[in-house]
Amino acid sequence: MTIIQARARADAAEVIAVRPGRPLSGAVKVDGSKNAALPLLAAAAALHRTVHLSNVPASTDVQTMLALLHQAGWHVASPVDVPDSVVVLPAGSAGRTIPDLPDAARIRASYYLVPALLGAYGLARLPWPGGCQIGNRGMDQHFRVYGAFGDRVTVDDGGYLVEKVKPRPGTVSHVLPFRSRGATIAAVLRAVVAGQPLRLGQPNLSPEVISVLEALRSAGWESRASDRVLTMEPPATAADEAVVWGVPGDKIEAGTLACAMATTGGTGRIEGVRGKDVAPLVSALRWLGIPVRTETDALTVHAQEARPTGHPLRAVASLSPGGLDADFEPPLMALALGLPGTHLFADAINTGRHGNLLPHLARLGAVIEEISLTQCRLTGPQRLTGAGVEATDIRTGSALLIAGLTARGVTTLGGLKQLRRGHADLPGKLRALGADICEVTT
Repeated sequence: MTIIQARARADAAEVIAVRPGRPLSGAVKVDGSKNAALPLLAAAAALHRTVHLSNVPASTDVQTMLALLHQAGWHVASPVDVPDSVVVLPAGSAGRTIPDLPDAARIRASYYLVPALLGAYGLARLPWPGGCQIGNRGMDQHFRVYGAFGDRVTVDDGGYLVEKVKPRPGTVSHVLPFRSRGATIAAVLRAVVAGQPLRLGQPNLSPEVISVLEALRSAGWESRASDRVLTMEPPATAADEAVVWGVPGDKIEAGTLACAMATTGGTGRIEGVRGKDVAPLVSALRWLGIPVRTETDALTVHAQEARPTGHPLRAVASLSPGGLDADFEPPLMALALGLPGTHLFADAINTGRHGNLLPHLARLGAVIEEISLTQCRLTGPQRLTGAGVEATDIRTGSALLIAGLTARGVTTLGGLKQLRRGHADLPGKLRALGADICEVTT
């Protein structure tokens, strides 16, 4: 699917209608992870070698990133005989000026392109990133990373400029004030472009970061990561042969589907996701009394055998290694509305997310107490009633789909452009499991 086709599809399907039905059951395979594919594509550009990347999702954010790479001078091809794959070839920047990239304002992950642009052009000029409006997630930590490499940063209302000025010799050392995934990847990719050793304190070690480190190891980069420090060493000798990487399965899509099965009391198998990537979500489901089994590359939910515990769930988003990914919190909230107990939810990472999600859940009849801007609690079980709601960001949309599966009557979900930024076809996967979902097009 091209970016034009993806946008046309999102614009054509105005509303999704969801009705309660039978328990979801069966087997479904998740797409590649949008959150992992975006930094891997940026890493492919930064490496300045041919990279074959498989399991690339067709979500619109990924399509936008591919378009940006092409506009910036990289050669990007999609082999006809290998579905869901792309080949990224090095940019030919000789005799070229750095292009304007206005579409970079469409996605937050456009900031991952800065190191590759520095390597190809000596500077990176980008508009402020866009994407979900879920709170202030500034770029100050990114800019400090580039400063540690000797780069100069200039900002204005329209965007920012990073210039390679005076490289600092030897190992680049920097400590992050908090475990920012974006700043960690920025440091890793900047080290790749500079060809310098890196010592990064307090790194983010999410599966998405680990995927980038594993990919770079296949290209000769050595790395070691602990809770306290991440170190990298460049290859002893330069190489130019092609490398082959794969995008891991989407842990958030898997978690969303698992919560949908659990909400409806169903039983099913979710394939294509690494069990270790969904461990925090699995722990939460088991705490609530929902039997879940993980395998190396699959997740099985046995909600028909659930024995609700009434235990209070504390779904607190965390950047710590092994912590609950913030994107798991919304589907868990939708699930908890139907389970006994008083449950606490907190997301201080995305400070605007509750402001998006809670009013729409309230339209369905949910009673949720806002403790603060980033904390809330609810007591279940609650009965919901279908109403018109909006996907104001990706995870709000997926959580509202889950809520609509048990709400009496019809729930209509708009804002599909947001939902498809992260999922190529989440409603289709739910339909494959038996959900009563249809798209109303104009």
